[in-house]
Amino acid sequence: MSVTVTGISSMATRQILSELASAYQQASGQAVSIESVGGVDAAKRIRAGEPFDLAVLASDALRQLEADGALVAGSIVEIAESPMAMAVRAGAGRPDPLDEAAVRAVLAGATSIGISTGPSGAHVVKLARDWGLESEISGRIVQAKPGIPVAKLLADGAVEVGFQQLSEMQGAPGIDIVGLLPDALQPKTIFAAAICRAAAHADAARGFIAYLASAETANTKRRHGMTPV
Repeated sequence: MSVTVTGISSMATRQILSELASAYQQASGQAVSIESVGGVDAAKRIRAGEPFDLAVLASDALRQLEADGALVAGSIVEIAESPMAMAVRAGAGRPDPLDEAAVRAVLAGATSIGISTGPSGAHVVKLARDWGLESEISGRIVQAKPGIPVAKLLADGAVEVGFQQLSEMQGAPGIDIVGLLPDALQPKTIFAAAICRAAAHADAARGFIAYLASAETANTKRRHGMTPV
C-alpha cells in the first residue's frame, strides 16, 4: 500500500519544498506532503508530538528539538544556506551601496522596521544590540505574526523597511528588494531536515531528505534564493 511522507517546515523553504516534493514524487513515485507554517509554530507542533515524518527548519531550531527528544537523534541533514536581504515598499528610496554603514544608518533612521519571528528577526535585534541601537529602535520594530512574511508588512505600508531571508522576499508583490546584507552582516542561517520522533514512515522520509541534500536539487535552491551546502 502506498504511503505519503508528511512534513512540516517554516515559511522560508515553502516554495523550494513544494517544487522538490513534486519532482521527487515524479521521479520516485513516493508522495510527499509538506505543511509550511511559521517556524515558531512548527517547533511547537513537533514538540507536541504531531505525527509528522520530517521537519525542515533552521538548523539551530532542529538541534534544540533534537536535544528535547522531539527528533530522531543524529538525523539532522543540512540542505541549504539562506542569505538575508533588505527590502522597501515598491518605489521607495534605497541606499546604494548597501554596505555595513548603510544598514546601520537604515536601522537608526527608519520610522518602522519589519522583522520576522524567525532567525532573521533575531539577527536584526542582535545587530541593533551590537551597534548600541537596541533601546533607540525597540519601539519602531514591527514583528510579523508567525507565517506572515515581512514583505506583506512592506506592501501594506505597515513598515518602512524590512529584513528577512531572500527566499521569503523573492517574487513578493509590492516591494523592492534592495539587496543582500553585506557578507560581514549575514547570519549564515542554515536550513536542515530531520526525522521526527513521531514519524510513521521514517525510512521513506530519509529517502526524501537524501534527495533534498543532493546535488540534483542545487539549481532549484539557487532559483529560490538559497545556496546549496
